[in-house]
Amino acid sequence: MMLTVASLNAVSRVRHAFFTRQGGVSEGIYASLNCGPGSDDDAKRVVANRAKAMQLIDRPAESLVTVHQIHSARVVPVTGPWSGPSPEADAMVTTEPGVALGILTADCAPVLLADGQARVIAAAHAGWRGAVGGVLDATVAAMVEQGAKASNIVAAVGPCIQQRSYEVGPDMVADLIEADPHNENYLLPARREGHHMFDLAACVMHRLQLAGLRNIIGTPCDTYAEPDRFFSFRRSTHNNEPDYGRQLSAITLEP
Repeated sequence: MMLTVASLNAVSRVRHAFFTRQGGVSEGIYASLNCGPGSDDDAKRVVANRAKAMQLIDRPAESLVTVHQIHSARVVPVTGPWSGPSPEADAMVTTEPGVALGILTADCAPVLLADGQARVIAAAHAGWRGAVGGVLDATVAAMVEQGAKASNIVAAVGPCIQQRSYEVGPDMVADLIEADPHNENYLLPARREGHHMFDLAACVMHRLQLAGLRNIIGTPCDTYAEPDRFFSFRRSTHNNEPDYGRQLSAITLEP
């Protein structure tokens, strides 16, 4: 139902989880731990699923904070639950104990970060646009503004679509290389002429390295290729399904 990584588990008084799609109350294409309010799933079931996820990290349901993700480089500071609608952003940072920062994904990379010495945590949503557009650089910068030191930050890149499953066309290849010629290192020729297989996770980890991080770990899971464990936007599209669920990744400072 959830995955954790050793490097973040080792950070004192920080809890985190990369939740799978298993263990919730949703049905059909949303079965079963769909935590995405942006889906067309029954809203009450989504609320129940988010509460179930928080139970697993010993946090109350109301502690979970998420944003309206837009594939941007915008990072917002969090001091508590939003008083109104969730802001448009793709990363959050906090020093407030008890707040759970949550990222929703269905192929994009969820990134959870913590500086245990400074007591600063963050969570970021990194699709290819966000990754090359600077969301990770901005997240690290926001953590440093709150007192973190880049070299002390531990980062975990959660389950996302892996290179073997991520074929991209000529337009996206051109956009990637225009954004940063180094991105060519994350492209392998596909069977179709002009198409390539893109390594999103490696790109994300490289961006974190450029931001000054030394302790970065990835997860080998492939959201597209593991339908029993993960939701996948691309897989749902290929299956002509009308919608898709979202899995939650969350990190919190213990009070």
